[in-house]
Amino acid sequence: MRLNFVPIETTKKTYSMNHSEAPIIVGLDIGTTKIAAIAGRKNEFGKLEILGFGRANSSGVAHGQVLNIDQTIKAIQQALLNCLESNPELEISEVYVGIAGRHIKSLQTRGDIVRQDPEVEIKQFEIEQLINNQRKTFIPAGDQIIEVIPQDFHVDNHQNIKDPVGYNGVKVGANFHIITGDRNAIRNINRAVERSGLSTKDLVLQPLASASAVMSDIDLEAGVAILDIGGGTSDLAVFCDGILKHTAVIPFGGENITNDIRMGLGVLRTQAEAMKVQFGSALANETKNNAYITIPGLKGMPAKEISMKNLASIIQARMSEILDFVTYHLKQVGLDNRALNGGVILTGGGSQLKHLIQLTEFITGLNARIGLPNEHLSPNHIEELKKPMYATCIGLILKGYSDYEQRHKQFEETFKKVTFPSSLQSASEETAPSAPVIEEQKSTTPVRKKSKFWDSFKNNLIELFQEEDESITK
Repeated sequence: MRLNFVPIETTKKTYSMNHSEAPIIVGLDIGTTKIAAIAGRKNEFGKLEILGFGRANSSGVAHGQVLNIDQTIKAIQQALLNCLESNPELEISEVYVGIAGRHIKSLQTRGDIVRQDPEVEIKQFEIEQLINNQRKTFIPAGDQIIEVIPQDFHVDNHQNIKDPVGYNGVKVGANFHIITGDRNAIRNINRAVERSGLSTKDLVLQPLASASAVMSDIDLEAGVAILDIGGGTSDLAVFCDGILKHTAVIPFGGENITNDIRMGLGVLRTQAEAMKVQFGSALANETKNNAYITIPGLKGMPAKEISMKNLASIIQARMSEILDFVTYHLKQVGLDNRALNGGVILTGGGSQLKHLIQLTEFITGLNARIGLPNEHLSPNHIEELKKPMYATCIGLILKGYSDYEQRHKQFEETFKKVTFPSSLQSASEETAPSAPVIEEQKSTTPVRKKSKFWDSFKNNLIELFQEEDESITK
């Protein structure tokens, strides 16, 4: 199926946000092997309803960094077009974008502010000032701060406070985890998004987005390490005692495994990728000695037989190297199997390798499992989105909702403080009887539109996948 790009602005209908309806938020995952765009909205039960979904093969991105902007723009536009094909009534203007790559670094800092009046309770604006002060932290030239994450607060002699608002004290401070990235790499991502007809609402570190999609509150309390195995890099996020303790980018991913297979077995890249996906295993001992894969010969050359044992040995060597990095980072921050009762959660496209759980448990000494984003999705979600490779994109939507709910909460707190004159209060009481009638009329329409909207979206998406399958078979 061939699609020609048309500007996003040509979409006729927009789903806008009102006071009684949650906003539609779009996550854009710009990866080394794929670019995915997912639009979602929370329902009345707090679950995500997927309203649009599109993906495209990524080109112009290597190891999580945008190297060729023009190729990346074409891939983003293709993913957006596929998203709009699944739901023509959707309009996309702002996106939450994931960021990763070898240029990502992190550091720990500590900051304090001295308050003018210790008898007055600590307010939210003081906490925001404390966080903003950390953005002035000295970092190497050419780098830029992406995110400042408070870990735990302290007020005078009181330590390990999660939320200091409402406390009294002279000095309030916190420990911070600061994430930085190369300024040019960040500029290239923003430029590619803007030239695709979109605006970047926020840049989110990919392991944090993946963690929010596959991790529950129980995991956060127990302590867990999230390993997102992508195409160009593997991203690590470690949580303990409900706090983000460490983040790291491991400079190896699924593309490195494919290149190892290509070089080690002397096959084409497409053949190496197909063997990895269909027959790959992370444990050579679990593979039969007498099992072989037949590869067609090139231009009349005889077919080639590949030992599945050799294939598994190559995959195991690279995956062991990635997991050795995980063990190294856990030791650096002083966390072991006693601190991380939740073990290791594997997500991303590379986590689908056979026997990877067993290899992870053997090398790290921790329990392991595959992290799926199903917990946050409504029951009628698309089967395709059950795969761990979409955890980052769904996590970006959850990040957007976290920001929205925080702004909404601050608005409500400000609104409660507003007092109305008695004349306005009496006037509102006089008009009160007619209010229930208006509310009743409003509440019937959105439900009808919502069901029709979901049915049309689902039918369009099924037809889109059927067309792609037909084009592949041809």
